[in-house]
Amino acid sequence: MPVVVKAEQRGDERGVLLAYLEAQRGGIRRALHGLTEEQARSTPAASALSLAGLLKHVTVVEEGWLRTFRGIEASEEKKKEEWEHSFTPTADETIDALLAYSERVAVEVEKAVGELSSLDATFVVPPAPWDKGGEFSWRWGLLHLIEEYARHAGHADIIRETIDGKGAFDLVFETGAMPEPDWSAFGGADQSGADHSGADQSGTDHSGTDQSGTDQSGAGQD
Repeated sequence: MPVVVKAEQRGDERGVLLAYLEAQRGGIRRALHGLTEEQARSTPAASALSLAGLLKHVTVVEEGWLRTFRGIEASEEKKKEEWEHSFTPTADETIDALLAYSERVAVEVEKAVGELSSLDATFVVPPAPWDKGGEFSWRWGLLHLIEEYARHAGHADIIRETIDGKGAFDLVFETGAMPEPDWSAFGGADQSGADHSGADQSGTDHSGTDQSGTDQSGAGQD
């Protein structure tokens, strides 16, 4: 979640990996839905991250990994520039421009994966200060991209909620990425903004703290 990824056709490993990758891309793209350029570049949380910066960063990273998958080595100057500026959109990198960039790179990745004879095909990752590098499969590469996007999609959720209170599910339904379910079919919660976080209809909070304020989670009982 927050969108349902459909089950793959039997044996379609690359299809399901690409579907999960696109689901995580969508989480970051949707975080910019309905925002002004100023809001997209704002840094309202404790970190220096902005939503526009996050979308630029993950797209630059994905494009860089695609080069690596294909055995194309970038110059040291280009790698340094990407490293230093991937979180900082330029004046020309508007929301629309960044979304278009994201879509373009996604198409290139999916095309490259579709042309593979097998996900067992390998590429070489050059050594870096944090890892010795080596030979890896395209399967590993796609899983790494999913990990990268999922990590930053969580950051995007927090930043967007800090800007205007909208959560990931709000944006899923607003953008039509998934129809809003009939919440009344799941225990009586309605579509009027009721809390679906786990409190039952009696108002009791099952998060681990009782109504007296005592923590029932087990913390401190070592």
